[in-house]
Amino acid sequence: MAKTSQVNRNAKRVQMAARDKAKRTALKAIVKDREIPVEERFEASVKLAQLPRNGSPTRIRLRCELTGRSRANYRKFRLSRIALRDLASAGQIPGMVKASW
Repeated sequence: MAKTSQVNRNAKRVQMAARDKAKRTALKAIVKDREIPVEERFEASVKLAQLPRNGSPTRIRLRCELTGRSRANYRKFRLSRIALRDLASAGQIPGMVKASW
């Protein structure tokens, strides 16, 4: 089980990223547009830099939904390899069977 503070911190980052998504995309569009004057683009980049860093989607870490483990996660299931194996062995994941050859 992961530290609850790490899980809570990541949840806060997810919430902040969702909140700031529209503002970030608008500012990034201004910065990337070459038709806009340089002064306005620079002003938009300064505003983008003033937004909280934890509001950026790249700061979000994929964590296991059950255990909070931060490494070896499967994106499709949002579970770590350990939790996925336990659930698959118990028959809790439809269509997933243990490989044998």
